[in-house]
Amino acid sequence: MNFLNFETRLFVYMGMFGSGKTELAINTAIELRKHSSHVALVDIDVISPYFRSRDERDFLKTKGIEVIAPPGVLSHADLPIITAQMGGYISNPNYFTVADVGGNEDGATVLGSVKQFLDSTDKTVFFVVNTLRPFSTTIDEIAKNVQKLSEMGKVKIDYLVCNTNIGVETSNEDIQKGEEIVGKVSEYLEIPVAFTAVKNEINYSGKFPIFRLKRYLVNLW
Repeated sequence: MNFLNFETRLFVYMGMFGSGKTELAINTAIELRKHSSHVALVDIDVISPYFRSRDERDFLKTKGIEVIAPPGVLSHADLPIITAQMGGYISNPNYFTVADVGGNEDGATVLGSVKQFLDSTDKTVFFVVNTLRPFSTTIDEIAKNVQKLSEMGKVKIDYLVCNTNIGVETSNEDIQKGEEIVGKVSEYLEIPVAFTAVKNEINYSGKFPIFRLKRYLVNLW
């Protein structure tokens, strides 16, 4: 997938906890690096202590991607720490920047705290949906989540992303059912679906464009 087609330079991923935002953010940054030498990943996920872009800082540095997160001992603090550097990259016109936002209401609230930077730049906001996660299994649940987090994050959701999966056990049928649900949410909210995220090892072609993901995050348990 060529993310340059979105004609934006700031890609914001938000959604509910466990929807897969961080994996998408990392893959998007790596994809953008194919087109530009100036790519940054801004980690403002203060919700999940297990899956954070900042934990892949060294690996991403080898790919030529700058990871912007709280420095030093603060990098693993479960606190809403937003540095001036983060805001600077969000509004920097010379960079393609990917923002990895924490899940649920708390993550959206932190996003809202950088509204002054978001308002000054050309951005695209993606709401990631995994229909196999709790509280994201029905059209009504997902629609309410989108509306609630959009309001709390003080941003307009531009696209939905179907990221239905249960890890290595994901089947083509799971993804197809996820697309059906997300498609109906799209119709209800009048928000288009940008793509369906599918792991590289799964041979799937559905109703939406496909973004093939490589898995970089590993369970810690």
